[in-house]
Amino acid sequence: MNGNNSNQTTSGRSKADGANAQHDNESGTRHHSIRVAVVDDHEMFRAGVIATLSPHFTIVGQAPDVEGSVAMIADTKPDVVLLDVHVPGGEGGGGAEILLKSHPLSPDSAFLALSVSDSPKDVGAVIRAGARGYVTKTISGGDLISSIIQVHEGYAVFSPKLAGFVLSTFQGAGAAEHDDELDKLSHREQEVMRLIARGYTYKEIAAELFISIKTVETHVSAVLKKLQLSNRTELTRWAADRRIV
Repeated sequence: MNGNNSNQTTSGRSKADGANAQHDNESGTRHHSIRVAVVDDHEMFRAGVIATLSPHFTIVGQAPDVEGSVAMIADTKPDVVLLDVHVPGGEGGGGAEILLKSHPLSPDSAFLALSVSDSPKDVGAVIRAGARGYVTKTISGGDLISSIIQVHEGYAVFSPKLAGFVLSTFQGAGAAEHDDELDKLSHREQEVMRLIARGYTYKEIAAELFISIKTVETHVSAVLKKLQLSNRTELTRWAADRRIV
């Protein structure tokens, strides 16, 4: 395995601690005390990931869909769940739905998204749901092993390309804290507003937030009224001006 850490960034603890975790991986240290579960709907890919990780960790479960994943995580209570973003079943929420439904059943499990997608929509969905990191499937085996170790130890881990997006999102959120107009909106109304501004349909917002289309319509009406805007075009412009899309 290649232990080079070029495909990830970390935050949350000291740089020295992160270096120690990487050193353990480079030195061939096994981490069988870390119990890992793998969620991915592609059987061959899932088998390949498990074959890569098995010499280093204890694999306690695997699943290909939402229902099976929630049941498996509740039953095995893994330390780290490798989570694909686009997984069939459930209410269509994919990896984010698995995370939201699994967390109450296994609150100590850490979730690391492993996906072919690098879209802000997918990254944002699982991070908001509580994932501790997000790496793409272009990651090397060595970097994936190191990422699992670091997520288990409490770090946030992201592929470099995604780290910039996540940082921008947090910076935008910080700047918005003192926006009087934005503060008029409830947390849920802000979520709906951002998705509307990104071009989501009502149906897509309902699936993203696990609410009904009728509830989405109610939130949109409230947002437009509070902001004194007439339509979603004006809302998109309003959000873009504040760089909170």
